[in-house]
Amino acid sequence: MAGPSEKKEKVKKEKVVKEKVAKASSIGQKKKDVKKETGLGLSVKKDENFGDWYSEVCKQDMIEYYDISGCYILRPWSMAIWEIMQIFFDAEIKKMKVKNCYFPLFVSPAVLEKEKDHIEGFAPEVAWVTKSGKSDLEIPIAIRPTSETVMYPYYSKWIRGHRDLPLKLNQWCNVVRWEFSNPTPFIRSREFLWQEGHTAFATKAEADEEVLQILELYRRIYEEYLAVPVVKGMKSENEKFAGGLYTTSVEAFIPNTGRGVQGATSHCLGQNFAKMFEINYENEKAETAMVWQNSWAYSTRTIGVMIMTHGDDKGLVLPPKVASVQVVVIPVPYKDANTQGIYDACTATASALCEAGIRAEEDLRDNYSPGWKYSDWEMKGVPLRIEIGPRDLENDQVRTVRRDNGVKEDIPRGSLVENVKELLEKIQQNMYEVAKQKREACVQEVKTWDEFIKALNEKKLILAPWCDEEEVERDVKARTKGETGAAKTLCSPFDQPELPEGTLCFASGKPAKKWTYWGRSY
Repeated sequence: MAGPSEKKEKVKKEKVVKEKVAKASSIGQKKKDVKKETGLGLSVKKDENFGDWYSEVCKQDMIEYYDISGCYILRPWSMAIWEIMQIFFDAEIKKMKVKNCYFPLFVSPAVLEKEKDHIEGFAPEVAWVTKSGKSDLEIPIAIRPTSETVMYPYYSKWIRGHRDLPLKLNQWCNVVRWEFSNPTPFIRSREFLWQEGHTAFATKAEADEEVLQILELYRRIYEEYLAVPVVKGMKSENEKFAGGLYTTSVEAFIPNTGRGVQGATSHCLGQNFAKMFEINYENEKAETAMVWQNSWAYSTRTIGVMIMTHGDDKGLVLPPKVASVQVVVIPVPYKDANTQGIYDACTATASALCEAGIRAEEDLRDNYSPGWKYSDWEMKGVPLRIEIGPRDLENDQVRTVRRDNGVKEDIPRGSLVENVKELLEKIQQNMYEVAKQKREACVQEVKTWDEFIKALNEKKLILAPWCDEEEVERDVKARTKGETGAAKTLCSPFDQPELPEGTLCFASGKPAKKWTYWGRSY
């Protein structure tokens, strides 16, 4: 039986144990609170739950969710990407003598409904203003889903003779499309930013030429800036722009979901809108003629495609050409190190890079460890990290760490700018090559319906011989409709593989006319 002193000692030990447990619990809770507050670390992996992964990655300084479903706040990190693409594209279209303008957001019903095929194509997506304060509007006003019907009544006013042609206008604006139940940041939102070009020509040949010129600019945006491989091609009659003559597009593909994404479109509208809106002119022979028209657009969807293509389990991975910050410089001071010297070296390094035209920042926050900063900037997707510690200071060097593949390299400070420029170019090229390899690994050529269904279930980008009949495409949609959506044509590539004589359509058994990409899409 224990004596009083032993009991006292036992109580003392239990108290110490309880204090340790309480302290450990408190530390653990603090760590949880820190993670919750900072948002460091993704809770899901890209391959395991793509939807939740994408949603989490988008929140890394790219967007903030808004209190109206399908609407998102674009934060500076994503707006910087949009602005970089805008600067490139705006300069290119100005070389083509396209001028910028701006038309109102609102559309009268009479004008919107004038072009029957066009409005039928957009009818479910049109949002209407029906009230002013508490009073009902006598005539509801539509919010533009696109601007053909907004702009073309004025084209008929401005175009009178052949000297008024071509008329080439573009506007950078927002549009609203309200019809869908599962909004996705950047990919499918109720309001989004875009540019829309609207041009009018005297001849079809001029219109045809511009369609392809613009499509090539869209390819360059995806491949040269966003490092995303795309296919240029023609949309089917079922998938073309409502009311247009034909539609061309650049199509991307997301291997993780097995879905295509219409990246951007360039439409030849023919003379349909000219007829409806009476856009006529007097030609050189003093005869009345109708104009030929185009419209073309790309939107903030481009950013979503980039995130889906390159992001990984650590977060965003940004191509250097569009990254708001291309290089982040982080001090790594150890105990008893020359901390101020290291901080000064970081500031000098970032300044030297900025002076050379590289978008660089130093992270001198002293309330976070270097490891925490590494994770933070990795989640933000910054292409290149530079670390400077005591050894680097001593050796007059810096350590670089690539975001795309994690490769580390020590480079002398004397050749800092040249080395960093070269590294950023390598990162940009490597990101494109890796994305292209992943996309090409998903392409499956099929010849029969059974092969088609097997490839579809395996989330492939399907290339199949097709008879190019609208009814057959509708039948494919009907036969593949399910919880994950129906298969449809994505585009018929301009770069057509050889089609051997006697090749039959995979879906109908009729003679095939072309190779076409099929799959599910966003």
